Amino acid sequence: MTNQEVEILVRKYEPEILEFARDIIKTRSYSTEEKGMVMLIKSKMEALDFDEVKVDGIGNIVGRVGNGPRKILYDAHIDTVWAEDKENWKVDPFAAVVDGDLLYGRGSSDEKAAMSSMLYGAAIAKQLGLLDGFSLYISGTVLEETCDGLSVIHMVEKEGFRPDFVVICEPTSLDVYRGHRGRVELKITTTGTSAHAAHPDKGDNAIYKMAQTVLNIEKLTATFKDDPFLGKGTAVVSIIESKAPSINSVPSESTIYIDRRITVGETKETVLAEFRGAVNDPGHTTVELTEFEDTSWTGLHVCQEKYFPTWVLDENHPLVKAGVDAATEARGKTPRISRWIFSTNGVAFMGHFNIPSIGFGPGDEWLAHAANEYVRISDLYEAARFYALLPSKLAEEV
Repeated sequence: MTNQEVEILVRKYEPEILEFARDIIKTRSYSTEEKGMVMLIKSKMEALDFDEVKVDGIGNIVGRVGNGPRKILYDAHIDTVWAEDKENWKVDPFAAVVDGDLLYGRGSSDEKAAMSSMLYGAAIAKQLGLLDGFSLYISGTVLEETCDGLSVIHMVEKEGFRPDFVVICEPTSLDVYRGHRGRVELKITTTGTSAHAAHPDKGDNAIYKMAQTVLNIEKLTATFKDDPFLGKGTAVVSIIESKAPSINSVPSESTIYIDRRITVGETKETVLAEFRGAVNDPGHTTVELTEFEDTSWTGLHVCQEKYFPTWVLDENHPLVKAGVDAATEARGKTPRISRWIFSTNGVAFMGHFNIPSIGFGPGDEWLAHAANEYVRISDLYEAARFYALLPSKLAEEV
């Protein structure tokens, strides 16, 4: 009867799930500006009779239902990328427009609207007694769009909260995901000697040296590792800069920035070694990781190197099996087991801390950051069923 009981309650709450998802989309929450969203979620958690609600030092909102010794965490980041390019949208990105089965707006798929499904799913699990042996936590994490995993590292290392299992609620088209590639962000700087452009032979052109390095990097990509599940590592030279006294001068410095996606078997150490081997003039070139630095909405200063580890959870892990069982019941069909192309807070949960993690969320990955972003409203209801059912399915596996 459990699935039928969950179905009955989800149907009862469908109008509220949709309305709260619309409230979420209407509330702007760019990175470092999430306070209004945190307060909105806090109020909803209290209204749904969560057993504990708190805001931590970096600004994450965390709620709990249940009192069991094992801890499950459902996580969704509540910040979004910019959406002020309204001329590229067919609707106002913050109007939460409903058109048939589609809910439009920034954060609909990536991934704020999932929070409504998470909260109601947790409330239903509590009402139906599906939490035996578990405490179920819901987190709305901040600063993910600017530095994925940073707020999770704060949660574990500074707040002392370490869950036993994690569900990352980024969009998966309601399939079960179990990993993704990692990322290293690099800066390479080459120095030369400035001279007047009328006498270029008196200088040492840093751009020319960097140009050769860029060509070497293009060749280097053919040597990157390839994984049958996650795919091949990649590199993109995304920004190039130079310094010169004027346009009439030989440049004395050139810098490039690189997005290096890493797969199984690649780490920041292997990446640094390969790029140091690719530079044109090693004696006058530095290769280093870039750093993220900002201030959260709470006023906390944060910084972190931009290394985001690869992670994969074994397909036979109890959490994956429980996820497939819950998704099958919630959707009425067996989900795919797959992986994200982009990066998530999983770089910290499992990549950094090795906490077993899977992904399950409403919406489609390809809509993330896109104009006219939307989520299927039916996804929100099926996701709520999944979030209600998962703890009982996990109890059968562990």
